[in-house]
Amino acid sequence: MARNVRRIQCGPEAVFDVIGDGWLYPAWVVGASRMREVDRSWPQPGSRLHHSVGVWPLLINDSTSCTEWDPPRRAVLTARGWPLGEARVTIDVKPQGDGCLVKIQEEAVSGPAVLVSPLIDLLLLWRNAETLHRLAYLAEGIGPRRHSTAQQEDPETAR
Repeated sequence: MARNVRRIQCGPEAVFDVIGDGWLYPAWVVGASRMREVDRSWPQPGSRLHHSVGVWPLLINDSTSCTEWDPPRRAVLTARGWPLGEARVTIDVKPQGDGCLVKIQEEAVSGPAVLVSPLIDLLLLWRNAETLHRLAYLAEGIGPRRHSTAQQEDPETAR
């Protein structure tokens, strides 16, 4: 199992705003190259993201499903990456000072990747460090926008 942790300079809600917008998936998940469709019920458990993995012209169409959604604390996804298999991705977020701590754990749960798990884990450590880096950029950008929008809509603040 690969585990990565990163401190992000925003609240947990901003992290879940990014994860909850299925169309942003390829912007923060390394390897996902494009979105084809997002279930209307995303990110509710059982809903799916339909994406492509790889680089054109060698793209594989696959999907990721949500198995647990408990914002702003936890999300569990099942990411398909055939022909390698499927992985369980757990994202835990905890407030910490003026930001939050985000932990991502990924483990192969089916397919050939299970057989070479130690090697895959080394690759996932590198990949998920970059995934958290991208997630931080997006969430930190959303946090201030969300806060300033809330202030503009509050008539007491506008005076």
